Amino acid sequence: MKKTTKPVFYMLLFSGLIFALILAMQPLQIYLLQKDISVLFPSGNIAIEQRNLLFFLQILMLVVIFPVYILTFIFSWRYRADNTKATYDPDLVDHKIAEFVWWGLPLFMVILASIITWEKTQALDPYKPITSEKKAINIQAVALQWKWLFIYPEEQIATVNYLQIPTHTPIHFYITADAPMNSLWIPDLGGQIYAMPGMQTQLNLIADQPGKFRGSSANISGEGFAGMHFITHADSEENYVQWIKSVKESGQNLNFATYEELAKPSQNISPETYQLKDLNLFNRILMKFMQPPPK
Repeated sequence: MKKTTKPVFYMLLFSGLIFALILAMQPLQIYLLQKDISVLFPSGNIAIEQRNLLFFLQILMLVVIFPVYILTFIFSWRYRADNTKATYDPDLVDHKIAEFVWWGLPLFMVILASIITWEKTQALDPYKPITSEKKAINIQAVALQWKWLFIYPEEQIATVNYLQIPTHTPIHFYITADAPMNSLWIPDLGGQIYAMPGMQTQLNLIADQPGKFRGSSANISGEGFAGMHFITHADSEENYVQWIKSVKESGQNLNFATYEELAKPSQNISPETYQLKDLNLFNRILMKFMQPPPK
């Protein structure tokens, strides 16, 4: 029986080293790739709050996972075949303390996670306007195959695969699709929201610091999905106003006729800017599947 001690010890040691390596991989990966992991190192308060909720729930789960792994090693060593000092009682049932721990602790944690998640879900509702001294900018986003159209109705301009916004100013997105179901996501600023033909969803975001942030589709939508991304440029309000003026001086016009050409499937489209000539364009896109075309 004593011959089994070393094999069991080496097995537990090897398993422990693998477990320690797995635990070390995540923080090491986060440290080395922090500039590329927008979800964990965002630039907007909304995204930061969502990240904090993710961390809290992960820590809560580790409260259960760590003791399970530790006790697994302890029990494996203590109740090995050659340890005659350990008492094995297969008939041990209804141990009040043990029952309280393995039923009460998970129950408490589930209730705590539910309460926190409920509160954060209400506070971070994507439809909820962001409180600010500055007036929100309305942007109408349309998911096409395979590109994004952004309409600035108040500024009377539009862009393709490019979004410019001022910092510290709420942005209110109205989102739809004229293509298969999609999803608008700017991970540096907040979570994603779906875009569906004939339907309108909303998303409220704010950039709390300047920068160029990657936006993309978060829903696989066909062969051009990989190239369906755009740059979100958050800059000062002065530069934003200057950019609006420069776009209004561009020679391209966007009305429903030119939109029909733009909406045709295409891949890896470079950013483009337009003067908006049809102020009702977004509503026409939204309603095109809900009423017969005019004769």
